[in-house]
Amino acid sequence: MIQKYEEVIRDLKNKIFSPIYLLEGEESYFIDRITQLMEDTVLTPAERDFNLMVLYGKDTTLQQLDDACRRYPMFSNYQLIILKEAQVLKKLEELLPYAEKPLKSTILILCHKYGKLDKRTKFAKTIAANGVVFTSDKLYENKVPAWITGYLQQKGVKISPDAEELLVEYLGNDLAKIANELDKLLLNIQAGKMIDVEDIERNIGISKEYNVFELNKALGEKNILKANRIVDYFSSNPKANPLVVTLGTLYGFFSKLFVFHLIKNSSEKEIASTLGINPFFLKEYKLAAQKFNQSNTERTIALLQEYDLRSKGVNSGAVLEGELLKELVYRILH
Repeated sequence: MIQKYEEVIRDLKNKIFSPIYLLEGEESYFIDRITQLMEDTVLTPAERDFNLMVLYGKDTTLQQLDDACRRYPMFSNYQLIILKEAQVLKKLEELLPYAEKPLKSTILILCHKYGKLDKRTKFAKTIAANGVVFTSDKLYENKVPAWITGYLQQKGVKISPDAEELLVEYLGNDLAKIANELDKLLLNIQAGKMIDVEDIERNIGISKEYNVFELNKALGEKNILKANRIVDYFSSNPKANPLVVTLGTLYGFFSKLFVFHLIKNSSEKEIASTLGINPFFLKEYKLAAQKFNQSNTERTIALLQEYDLRSKGVNSGAVLEGELLKELVYRILH
């Protein structure tokens, strides 16, 4: 059967197991979480010594995998076989005869990361019929804040919208990286405290004053002094603040600002939903809309596209990234 993440987790916690699991897709975080829960749930620590086998696609042949699956467990009801890097195992679909009649005492996990099986094939259809198929898609960046909120809620912790936005701006939609940073952060947070921007700066190393998030705000307010200070900082720390990331974030902000101009007469709830932002940040777009009318916003987007090309060497020569950013910000503000 094809299941969602929550359904797979629910069944595992209730010790409802299937003989084959195909865990596929671009987002490795959910695949790793399910795999780890399987390791923790299916076998006791004593049973794992004899009944847990972890294989890797690049080091395993199809015959070895088939032979392993047909073994019987020792001193346990199940044996657990985890095939990591399943996407690189040649002719994986030739495991079809086993998938058609899998042993009930074997639980096979195929970790097929960064890609998907063709669901039209008999092999994929057979796994769906006799086991579980879970597809782990990348979250769109505007969905990541809600994921962060949920992740922390499970641990009894809250986070401010500013701190949440700052994390997303710098870590994007890499859930494994975000979870790792949050887990480190939680080690230094007192119980019951709301995580704020200062906590992010102190424990994760993202500056609360000199970051792309603050550059967005400075430009939106046409705060020339603050914008220039941030740009100078970025120019002095190019590795920590790559131009391609800065341009992408600015483009996202001004693209949303352009949409804001088109729907500004709608309700705040509708605007926030359309822009894919927390309503907390609407005030920034309202202020920016006063400083940049629709025509100026279009011009700024065109500038960002121009400087994206120049950062890639088009009509720019050997100009340093910091100099390009300073020139861009000057043209935006003036």
